[in-house]
Amino acid sequence: MRPYQRLLYFLGVSCICAAVALLCEPRAAADSVPVPTRAENDAATRKGFDHFYNLEYDKAIREFEAAQQAHPDDPFAVNHTLEGVIFKELFRIGALDTEAYAGDSFLTRKFAAPLDPKVQARVRQLTDQALALSQARLDKNPKDVDALYARGVTRGMRATYSGIAERAWFSALRSAVAARHDHERVLELDPNYVDAKVLVGTHLYIVGSLNWPTKVAASVVGISGNKEKGLDYLRQGSTEAHSEVASDAQIVYALFLRREQKYDEALRVVARMQSEFPRNELVAAEYAHLLNAAGHGQEAIAAYRKVLASCRSNLYSSCRIEVPAYGLGQALRGQRQYEEAAQAYETAATSSTADADLRQKATLASGQMYDVMQKRETALEKYRAVVAENSTSGSAELARHYMKEAYKSP
Repeated sequence: MRPYQRLLYFLGVSCICAAVALLCEPRAAADSVPVPTRAENDAATRKGFDHFYNLEYDKAIREFEAAQQAHPDDPFAVNHTLEGVIFKELFRIGALDTEAYAGDSFLTRKFAAPLDPKVQARVRQLTDQALALSQARLDKNPKDVDALYARGVTRGMRATYSGIAERAWFSALRSAVAARHDHERVLELDPNYVDAKVLVGTHLYIVGSLNWPTKVAASVVGISGNKEKGLDYLRQGSTEAHSEVASDAQIVYALFLRREQKYDEALRVVARMQSEFPRNELVAAEYAHLLNAAGHGQEAIAAYRKVLASCRSNLYSSCRIEVPAYGLGQALRGQRQYEEAAQAYETAATSSTADADLRQKATLASGQMYDVMQKRETALEKYRAVVAENSTSGSAELARHYMKEAYKSP
C-alpha cells in the first residue's frame, strides 16, 4: 500500500468510526435512560394496581414493594408504594367517600379513626426517598420528563396526605402548586405526555371553580384556573389506553361532572369503572349516588340495595356499610318512603366504621323521619342521642331545635 493510500485508508477508517460513534452515541444515551416501572411493563405493578383499585390495599402494597425492590432506583416504583400506603390510610379513616367531596363538608369533617403515627412516618420516608431519586436524575438532566413527572406525582401525593389526612392546608397548597408546575413543565417538553394532564387538569378545574375574589388572589401568586380546560384534560386522561393514571382521572372527572350536574356523562364514566373494578364498593356506591343526584330515585334505591346486599354477602374487598346505607336513606326520603328511610339511616348510624359526623347526621335524619311519621317519642330519643354524641356540632344544634319543635317534611 502506497503512503498516500495508507493515509487515505486510515482517514477513511477514522471517518467511518467517527460516523459510527456519532450514530451510536444517541442510542447509547437513550438506552441509558431508565425505563419507568409501570403497569404496562411490570407484572408486579400491574397486579398491584388491580388490587389497589379494588380496595385491596395490603395486597397492592405487597406487589408495589416487590416492584420497588426489583427497581430500587426508580422513583415511579417508590411512588406506587407511597400511593398504596396513603390511600390505605385514607380508606381506614373514612376519607374516601366521594359523597363528602360533592360539597365542602370535607374541610371540617371528623374522621372515623385517628391517624396512625407509624403510617405518617412511612409516608414521610417514602416521600423523601422518591423526591431524592427524581432530583438525582434532574440534576443530571433538567429536561428528564419522566423524572419531572415522578417528582410532580410525589409532591401531589404529599399534598393529598397533608391536606386530607393531616389538615395542614398551607403545606398541602405549597406541595400542590409545586406538583402542578412540575407537570406543566412536562407538558411544555412533551405535549403528548397525557398522564401529566390529570394533575394539571384537576388544578385548573379547582381554581377555575373558586369565587371571583379568591380566583383573583390565586392569580396574583401565579395560579390560574379554567374549568373547561381542566375537564378536557381529565377527559383525555380518563380515556388514554396506556395511561397509568386513567383510573384516577376517571374518579376525579366523574366527581367534577357531578358538581357540574352533568350526570349522564358521569354515570357513563362510573359505569365503566364498575365493570373494571367489580370488588370496589365505593365505585358501586358512587354510581348509586349519581343516580339519586340525577333524579332517578327508584333506580338509585335499587342500586343502593344491591350494594348493601353485596356488602352483606362479602362480594366486595372491603365495605363501609354506612356509605350505601346513608345514601339509601337519602334516596328513600326523596321518594317519601319514610319508614324505610329511617331504617336505612339507623343502619348507617350503628355501623362500627362510621365516623362521628356521619353517625350524627344519620341519627338526626332518622329522628326527622320519625317526626314525619308522627312517632314523636322515638324522634326525641334520636335527637337526644345526637346531642349526646357531640353537643357542639351543627347536627346537635338542629337536634335541639327539633326537640322544641317537631320536624316537618318540606
